[in-house]
Amino acid sequence: MKDEPLDVGMLGYRFMGKAHANALARLPMFFPEAPATNRDVLVGRDEDALQEAADRLGFDRVATDWESVVEEVDVFYNLGPNHVHADPAIAALEAGTPVFCEKPLAHTTAAAERMAAAAAEANVPAGIAFNYRFVPAIQYARGLIADGELGEIHHVRGRYLQDWLVDPEAPWSWRNDAELAGSGALGDLGAHTVDLLRFLVGTAGGAGDIERLSGQLRTFVDERPLPDTEETRPVTVDDAYTAQLDFAEGAVGTLEATRFGTGHKNDHTIAVEGSAGALRFSLERLNELEVHTGGRGFETVLVTDGSDPYMDHWWPPGHVIGWEHTFVHENFEFLSAVAAGDGHDPDFADGLAVQRVLDAIEASDERGEWVTVE
Repeated sequence: MKDEPLDVGMLGYRFMGKAHANALARLPMFFPEAPATNRDVLVGRDEDALQEAADRLGFDRVATDWESVVEEVDVFYNLGPNHVHADPAIAALEAGTPVFCEKPLAHTTAAAERMAAAAAEANVPAGIAFNYRFVPAIQYARGLIADGELGEIHHVRGRYLQDWLVDPEAPWSWRNDAELAGSGALGDLGAHTVDLLRFLVGTAGGAGDIERLSGQLRTFVDERPLPDTEETRPVTVDDAYTAQLDFAEGAVGTLEATRFGTGHKNDHTIAVEGSAGALRFSLERLNELEVHTGGRGFETVLVTDGSDPYMDHWWPPGHVIGWEHTFVHENFEFLSAVAAGDGHDPDFADGLAVQRVLDAIEASDERGEWVTVE
């Protein structure tokens, strides 16, 4: 890899584009050991909106054609809608360009398999953006579990509740279309939860893989208005899902996500209980971890000390960080892997593993029975 700054090409400039562009801008200030980057080219379809976004997010130029960009840049970020993850990412990998892709890996398991196969053949990093792995409290929790502080894992619970679609007049978007998104709350929110459970209590945590499950999907509003028109379009994805899990080593789990969780804005909660202790985490209080390892109840640990993961780069103890900092952490790890020519964790194989769990939940709902995860 060249010594000068890495030229970054980024497909997508809205929600995730802003999050990752902000992370790239913050890295030199707070992680001076990170590889230097140049926000080279921003890719999209609407030229006027694209140029405005490039000026605001600090990109040198714009392009409406990703085909040439993937060969010109040193790193390619694919932050577009789920149905455009596969082809640009595979083309970049085949060109020898490292790829960082938003989650879920793809809109279908077949597309995710193609992406994972391309990543396995490429001799460059291929990372997937499960940014919640990089919350310091989650890293701290993983250390406790891996060190055996919770003992044998018995119960795992994960829920992700939002309420931005409760209003039946909330406008239709690509996230409501199965052809574009693949699924609804299942892939949008559930992918994060499944990955965190694999990260926390999977092989490293002693619970092993998710082996079989029973899932249910539900759509509450069947059609939604198109923005600025009197037309409506059908909703072809789930608004909510639930699932029961069996892990390889005997633990059981429950999952839940909804975009109809009235009063919940971004309530991602993980709970793990074992033979010797337990812990609880909420994304809405992401600097805290509730831990029980004896005594009468849970202790709230403020994970902001300089010895805590990543916190030596930020503020004095007790000066909390926020949601956007998780993107700084994951970009630091991914770009460091690119500069070193190493693999990145999580990678496309992790994305595919999550996709297969999501696929099993859909299959269980369709068949009305427990299914084995491939």
